[in-house]
Amino acid sequence: MSTAAARVEVRTALLDADGPSLRAMEALLSPGERERAARFAFEEPRRAFVASRGRLRLLLAGFAGGRPEGLRILEDDLGKPRLGGECGQGRWRFNVSHSGGLWACAVALNREVGLDLEEIRPGRAVESIMNRYFSPAEAAALAALPGGEREAAFHRVWTRKEAWLKARGLGISIPLDSFEVSHGPGEARLLATRPDPGEAGRWTLRDLDLGPGYAAALCLEGTGPAEVRVRPA
Repeated sequence: MSTAAARVEVRTALLDADGPSLRAMEALLSPGERERAARFAFEEPRRAFVASRGRLRLLLAGFAGGRPEGLRILEDDLGKPRLGGECGQGRWRFNVSHSGGLWACAVALNREVGLDLEEIRPGRAVESIMNRYFSPAEAAALAALPGGEREAAFHRVWTRKEAWLKARGLGISIPLDSFEVSHGPGEARLLATRPDPGEAGRWTLRDLDLGPGYAAALCLEGTGPAEVRVRPA
């Protein structure tokens, strides 16, 4: 991967579209996306899906060109969305995450990108989760921290790990304890990857500030300089 400077655009928005706005978003969806929306058993996740896909289409059309409703959003074998189409649209890579009513999307050109966003909810059973899912080294590092610091560090580790999995398009196909990330503030790094240790040196991790009450991380293919710009959608 080239070490030329890369640019990543991150856009954020709330998923609280009202009736008219939601209908406008739904009009942008493909027939398959509308069918998927109709299969939701509850209204809240259906509305979130429609708003998320609608915002994604509007955003990608701004970068890649074309009409939002005409874009071909495909999925690979593991379910990672990709942009199909002509005139270079397929060069754009993107990743979406939403939590607690906040939506975010990262867009990059010719580089795989992953984004994870998590609402920080007090009272979450962080010790149980980290002991069950994190690597022994990660769990031990977090356990050594005071309780107040442990919760913040847990969310940093969780979002960094998820961002790398999403950048690679692996989802839950590999266990979370098969690789390790740093836990400290301001030092987001992929420390170890198994069974291929060289994989750790092919990605860049970065924490994102998307507002109070949230933790977020970005993973970008390559290790060269990168400019990351965060702004409202």
